[in-house]
Amino acid sequence: MTGLAEDEAETRAYDAALARRLLTYLRPYRWATAFAVLLLLLLSGLALIPPALTQRALDVAVPRRDAGLLATLAGLYVATLVLEFAFEWGSSVLTTWIGQGVMADLREELFGHLQRLSIPFFDGNPVGRLMTRVTSDVETLNEVFTSGIVTVFGDCFTLAAIMAMMLYTDWRLALVAFGVIPFVVLVAAYFRRGTRTAFRDIRIRLARLNSYLQEQLSGMRVIQLFSREERSARGFAAINQEHLEAHLRSITVYALFFPAIELLTAVALAALLWYGGLRTAQTGLTIGVLAAFIQLTRRFFQPLQDLSEKYNLLQSAMASSERIFGLLEQPITVREPARSRRLPVPVRGEVCFEGVWFAYGTGNGSAERADWVLKDVSFTARPGETVALVGHTGAGKTTIINLLLRFYEPQRGRITIDDVDIRELSSSELRAAIGFVQQDLFLFTGDILRNLRLDAPVEETAAIAAAKRVGADRFIARLPGGYGHELAERGRNLSVGERQLLSFARALTLDPRILVLDEATSSVDAEAEAQIQAAISELMQGRTSLVVAHRLSTILHADQILVLHHGEIRQRGTHRDLLSREGLYQRLYRLQFGQAGAA
Repeated sequence: MTGLAEDEAETRAYDAALARRLLTYLRPYRWATAFAVLLLLLLSGLALIPPALTQRALDVAVPRRDAGLLATLAGLYVATLVLEFAFEWGSSVLTTWIGQGVMADLREELFGHLQRLSIPFFDGNPVGRLMTRVTSDVETLNEVFTSGIVTVFGDCFTLAAIMAMMLYTDWRLALVAFGVIPFVVLVAAYFRRGTRTAFRDIRIRLARLNSYLQEQLSGMRVIQLFSREERSARGFAAINQEHLEAHLRSITVYALFFPAIELLTAVALAALLWYGGLRTAQTGLTIGVLAAFIQLTRRFFQPLQDLSEKYNLLQSAMASSERIFGLLEQPITVREPARSRRLPVPVRGEVCFEGVWFAYGTGNGSAERADWVLKDVSFTARPGETVALVGHTGAGKTTIINLLLRFYEPQRGRITIDDVDIRELSSSELRAAIGFVQQDLFLFTGDILRNLRLDAPVEETAAIAAAKRVGADRFIARLPGGYGHELAERGRNLSVGERQLLSFARALTLDPRILVLDEATSSVDAEAEAQIQAAISELMQGRTSLVVAHRLSTILHADQILVLHHGEIRQRGTHRDLLSREGLYQRLYRLQFGQAGAA
């Protein structure tokens, strides 16, 4: 499974396929979009009225000293400005509403897809980079929908209408004004190249910044424990400086572009004044026509400037949409079955591994591979039995649990529950039958009761009963608010042992038929471990239990112990049987308890 590339290749300014796919997100807002375009077209038409009124006032009303006509023209001018304000306000509100709606829809789609992606994807992609996709890249598309795709119609129509009016009014003056257009094109081309590079650098460095920040904040305890604050700060400062420099480069390009356009506008106006003045003196060109042309020329360069900016925005949108759609196209490696089966009712909880082979990072089951994590693993955990998985680190114990929970798919063999292949079960059906307490504890922000239920359709009394059975009610009763006590991020305002007790209670709240414990007592003290072991002894009655343990004292009474080594089951049997035989289990036991313990 390959991760998302951090450094992006040069993206085309316009990609028709990407643009069409982007436009599909406007379908729910098509009527609002149509109305926004209509408002922009009307706004473009209104831009032609003030120059015409100015020409009429200077050529007719002023020479005739017609105060009534002048007042009428002034009133129409003010009314035009009021309508321009109203239409611009309406189009801004509509396009912003459309952009925010599209952004919300896209973020929901992205988050929904991320929830469906398989665990191998998250193994290869930093959380900070994924957050950049869902936040910054989507925000870029929001700007496109808010001030890009819709408003570009208005800019194009305004430009065409002004050019037509200028040519109709006086084609000679129009050609003079159009004389600077080649220079505008050259400036815009430079601007596009400069901002394309700068914005790509900004996006790359922002992704790095988010990834680094997420990693450093998550590992703050370790940073402080090993006094790594200064080195961590230097690393952040270096990435932050790169991000700052990329922004400054984009600002430099903008700082050159806008004055250059203003300079070209001034050159065009100067040429108009020079040529128009000569025409006025020699051929009788009216002052009104010249004044109207000056207004039209100012309005002519505004959409040109806007379109240059929109082009850059389009370039940025193409890059962002390419990354967003690349994320949406990431394959779901563990797929839901086309026609799912149901477990027999009642669920007995028999778990069976049949010749399972597994290697990370490949869907290829080639027997020549040398990196198998599990090799031909077969065992059966009968209803009500406790099966313990022991072995050195990397032996494959947690991988067996991950395969049972279908976080990964085996390349060979199959896993069944009550004779039903788990690949034929929906994820909800499979995981509803399993209660899982993992070594890497995770609690959500919110109260304790919500963390126990996780919004599942279970009664509050069932969650409280589960907490009592594992002894968690003792410390919960001491907390302010009891079961309504608010937990900090990842439950950091609780001790490790308390978080582990809550995780155990959460797994038992749904009364599962299969219990999976992955080092479930590794972080609790002796008293808490005794409480949990007492609860486990009671709760395992009638349930199938798979227990991963490094501490052999927790699995002495297991019905079956599987000893794994390099992905293979080397020994199996009860504690007494295995201890009586020479082998891995006996050596592991002696390492933990010494020779005296073995005797």
